[in-house]
Amino acid sequence: MLAPSLWAAATKPNILVILADDMGFSDLGCYGGEIATPNLDGLATNGLRYSQFYNTARCWPTRCSLITGYYPQQIHMDPPRGRFPSWAVPLPHYLKTQGYRCYHAGKWHINGAPAAIADAGFDHSYRVEDHNRNFHPQQVFEDDVRQPPVPKGSNYYTSIAYADYIIRCLQEHAKRYPDRPFFAFLAFTTPHFPLQALPEDIARYRDRYLEGWDKVHADRARRLREQGFPLNTVAAREPAIRAPSGPPGVETNVDPAEIAYAIPWKELTPEQQRFQAVKMAIHAAMVDRNDQEIGRVLEQIRRMGAYEDTAIFFFSDNGASAEILVRGDGHDRKAPAGSEASFLCLGPGWSTAANSPFRRHKIWVYEGGVSTPLIIHWPAGISARGQWRQDIGHVVDLMPTFLELAGVSGDEHPADAPPFPGRSLVPSFIKDGASSLEFVFFSHSGNRALRVGEWKLVSAKDGGNRWELYNLANDRGETTDVAAQHPGRVRDMAARWSELENTFTRQAGAVITNRAPMTPKPNAVRR
Repeated sequence: MLAPSLWAAATKPNILVILADDMGFSDLGCYGGEIATPNLDGLATNGLRYSQFYNTARCWPTRCSLITGYYPQQIHMDPPRGRFPSWAVPLPHYLKTQGYRCYHAGKWHINGAPAAIADAGFDHSYRVEDHNRNFHPQQVFEDDVRQPPVPKGSNYYTSIAYADYIIRCLQEHAKRYPDRPFFAFLAFTTPHFPLQALPEDIARYRDRYLEGWDKVHADRARRLREQGFPLNTVAAREPAIRAPSGPPGVETNVDPAEIAYAIPWKELTPEQQRFQAVKMAIHAAMVDRNDQEIGRVLEQIRRMGAYEDTAIFFFSDNGASAEILVRGDGHDRKAPAGSEASFLCLGPGWSTAANSPFRRHKIWVYEGGVSTPLIIHWPAGISARGQWRQDIGHVVDLMPTFLELAGVSGDEHPADAPPFPGRSLVPSFIKDGASSLEFVFFSHSGNRALRVGEWKLVSAKDGGNRWELYNLANDRGETTDVAAQHPGRVRDMAARWSELENTFTRQAGAVITNRAPMTPKPNAVRR
């Protein structure tokens, strides 16, 4: 059963969810970064920032958790196998029982519900399943109907196209459904690889990163502290680690100046430093462009008179990526870096800086892989301005949050469904620490973790699956493994992790089906 809502049915807010792809924890200005993100910074200044919010370490599991409210292991989505269980109801189906109109634009990558309208229940969708091209994607769907590929050389860029579509949906909403609330899901493909951005955006950062990843890493951690972030330890760069994607030696096919390891910046040649600085400039340009497009969407909501009563949620699907690989159309060394003919990746040096102050990268379940900024802004519903929230949360918390805001009751929840593992974040809108999870579970690509209170048990596949233990209350950077000092705690937490894994696997395995997801029955639909 769902908890009773704190909000009266007459106060149902609009909901806007904005999801970045492979963005680092400290890329935003309001999280210590040097990238220009004035629109998101403004939302943080006039809303809430969360310091201990988590994703799943990878794109599709995070999206599956967002859309269903379950850990991906509960719905056999990590690794993905078929469709969602019939009881895993996608979010729009719930919201539409309360009169919401639902709109989506951008990356989908939700394997268990392959069609955004037919399966997930959106009213309109602009879905891009080509994750290798930002200037001319080839797999584009509008309202579940495949569209012609975007031709090379056209005046197209994904982030702009996504914002354009959401704006058109909102304009239609204002004209045809002014008395109904909306749910909009804006899912950027950036700053995920390939690093491709508009030339004018790259130019703003062209020389900004010649100071190197070590200085950027340290400066971001310092600024986070200055902003009031509760930071105790800072993870060090790990020069022996490379991402488990891309064949060995792929960096030599990209450019003579490419490097697959996060070695000290001062050890790079001038040619390597220039090449690496340009890569980070493109990454920054992609984050900057996302913020610009967010600004256009926010302005549309203001023009509709809906800004005060729109609850806005911004987060990232995983940490910045250390991967180096070439896909799509390949990589032309002679093409301008960041153009449609180039295929560059951020790599471990800059990924370390982008995830500062945390450890490692996307795919791993150390803090750098699974920690995300979370900004929540809702003028009509949140009186606090510019405050940090220390609540321990996870993407699975968002479904209960949205359902509470929308006034969805337990009557709509399928009787055969396991209870949602998350908790609504609504109590934290009022008071810090009011909605922390009892535990947070992680399992991805052989990497495992469990957080219970201040303690985190974690292991890496490339580290021999040995359990490590960290007290995040005084070591958020995961710098000192205290497993040897607390063998009993390690044993108990490892047993709890295995128990949860078995439970989730059993829940998924007992109901694997190719049936379409259930749609809850309408209840008190608002017209």
